[in-house]
Amino acid sequence: MKASWVAILTIIAVILMSESNEMAMVEAVTCNPMQMSPCISAIISSTPPSKLCCAKIKEQKPCLCDYLKNPSLRNFVDSPNARKVANDCGTPFPTC
Repeated sequence: MKASWVAILTIIAVILMSESNEMAMVEAVTCNPMQMSPCISAIISSTPPSKLCCAKIKEQKPCLCDYLKNPSLRNFVDSPNARKVANDCGTPFPTC
């Protein structure tokens, strides 16, 4: 099961590498979904988020609406666990 999540996230990372350069030019913050990688275990296994995860969510908050528009990321970013992790970090999702 964990191996399939790793495979899915690897595929998403490859897809997003080409898109992240475009997003970085548009946003004041460097939008890079790979920056959210410290949160993967908290989102997938519902473990408490680390301090690094919370810092990355706060840093990437201006990018979350763009991530939600991306079909490759939407199910991961908009999952109930992802929203719980963001709330646990004190960074509720923006209204897009």
